[in-house]
Amino acid sequence: MGLFFVSPYLIGFTLFMAGPLIASFCFSFTRYDIFNPPKWNALNNFAELAHDRLFLVSIGNTAFYTLFSVPLGMAVAFALALLLNRKLAARPVFRTLFFLPSIVPLVASAVLWVWVFNSQYGYLNWALRPVCDLLSLLPGVDARPPNWLQSPSWAKPALVIMSVWGVGGTMVLYLAALQDVPKTLYEVADLDGASAWQKVRHVTLPMISPILFFTLVMGLIAALQVFTQAYIMTKGGQPGVSTLFYCLYLFQNAFEYFRLGYASAMAWILFVFIAVITVIVFKATGRFVYYEGGGDE
Repeated sequence: MGLFFVSPYLIGFTLFMAGPLIASFCFSFTRYDIFNPPKWNALNNFAELAHDRLFLVSIGNTAFYTLFSVPLGMAVAFALALLLNRKLAARPVFRTLFFLPSIVPLVASAVLWVWVFNSQYGYLNWALRPVCDLLSLLPGVDARPPNWLQSPSWAKPALVIMSVWGVGGTMVLYLAALQDVPKTLYEVADLDGASAWQKVRHVTLPMISPILFFTLVMGLIAALQVFTQAYIMTKGGQPGVSTLFYCLYLFQNAFEYFRLGYASAMAWILFVFIAVITVIVFKATGRFVYYEGGGDE
């Protein structure tokens, strides 16, 4: 009887999760283009990836995005949570305003930021232009607003800046964790003459470390799979291949070049890489995480 009640989930999991996973694993060892039956290719897909320049470029671009977007997003979310945890006028209004961008669909956000990053009439360059004009008054300085999405040097930083816009969900988690920190710890710190930074360093951060750890792991996993922003905002990794992220290149191989066996091999490499990174993060930072009532893990 129990199996009868869970059968809808088991059927759905088999058809839409386990089945495709097994199929992609098998396809990774084949040459498959949808139109013809798969042909056994052994490890040739993986060997070809090792010599694929765009594959290596996509890894570098994804690493750049991950290394900057994850810590920057966590830092901004934590700073906002600290500010909104104080007794401020209209605090609920500010919390709502900072949270709203995180629930905007990513496609709509990408379209909005294409406009913001426009080098001619975008809001960001409109705000930067007076600053550049002032800097240009200095001898030998010719400051101009960046071209953002049209420049290979600025395209990835632009996407990193955009990622900070959606930290509202992380901010809410930090805010909930801050409100759970015992007030007595701050009172003891005040009696010991601790400064504001010392209270943050020795009280706040250790007490909310489980949430910091959780957002670090989830942020890394999400950043390593970045796709939508680059697909919509940069027309497939342009300019050049400066925003050709790993998942975007995987998508191109699968659904533009119809190299599904090659794309499946890329997918499994990404899966293994994310698993390894997650294990490393658990081993490297887990001992710094404090679980109240359970000791350090």
